[in-house]
Amino acid sequence: MKKILTLTLLSLFFNANAQMEKKMIVPPYLQKGDTVAIVATARKHLNDDLKNIQEFLENWGLKTVIGSSIGLDNNQLAGTDEERAKDFQTQIDNPNVKAIWCVRGGYGTVRIVDLLDFSKFKQNPKWIIGFSDVTVLHSHLNNLGFQSIHGMMPVNIPRATPEAKESLRKALFGEPLSYAIPYDSMNKIGTTRGELVGGNLSILYSLFGSNSAVDCSDKILFLEDLDEYLYHVDRMMMNLKRNGCLESLKGIVVGSMTKMKDNDIPWGKNALEIIEDITKKYNIPMVYNFPAGHIPDNRALVFGRQVLLEVSESGTVLKFE
Repeated sequence: MKKILTLTLLSLFFNANAQMEKKMIVPPYLQKGDTVAIVATARKHLNDDLKNIQEFLENWGLKTVIGSSIGLDNNQLAGTDEERAKDFQTQIDNPNVKAIWCVRGGYGTVRIVDLLDFSKFKQNPKWIIGFSDVTVLHSHLNNLGFQSIHGMMPVNIPRATPEAKESLRKALFGEPLSYAIPYDSMNKIGTTRGELVGGNLSILYSLFGSNSAVDCSDKILFLEDLDEYLYHVDRMMMNLKRNGCLESLKGIVVGSMTKMKDNDIPWGKNALEIIEDITKKYNIPMVYNFPAGHIPDNRALVFGRQVLLEVSESGTVLKFE
């Protein structure tokens, strides 16, 4: 009996230590003089005038390297899969590059993720920045144990709010980051702590079954999307439910659901109501209309970071710890 008890206690001890050791790795924060690489992992970017991007980063005291994928044209994509992967790999392996900023989303990042070798990244991690289709990289990197930044991209600079720009700067330079937003009647009140994960719902849905699939266990899940049919939103949320993702969450943060579409015969609920309907059985804090996603006020989120989520009738606070 003593032997069984001892083995049980040892097992609990080692399991607890394993959980403690699973802390996500934070890439080095940027400092003035550091270099940021601009790359295209998905849709092409043919605009030769990158002066606004360079000036934007110069105002933060940063240098810019333009990747070889910028300007490539392969139908919708920025060159072939091999060309986009080669450019991203070059920036991963370059010790002088301290962050990689994806120029835009679209579709195509999933086509290159398995062509990438992250062995040098593990030795010399750096911030990967972007949203939408870049969710592929966020989820993959988070599974490897690294934090990353879900935030505005270079194509968004002209439309981005000052708050969105400043939030990205704070995230990159390691300054305190927290948000206080007004109360929404759809919110579910409560307080929780957990690691923030997620991104674009369509991308998360497409990654299930792969080694890049989002890990929902004891996490706080952020969701946003663009230009989807409402019944697609229902199907994707049902997929999250049937995969066990929703069952294991500590909280949900719903960002913008932008330019949603309906059929001639209406679905009967908007995107937020669909999410509310499928998640109503879960007794966890939820916040709707968080300022992040395909909107000008796209606040930066550090995925893989522990956050405090407080949802009350006086408003919502999301604080990165």
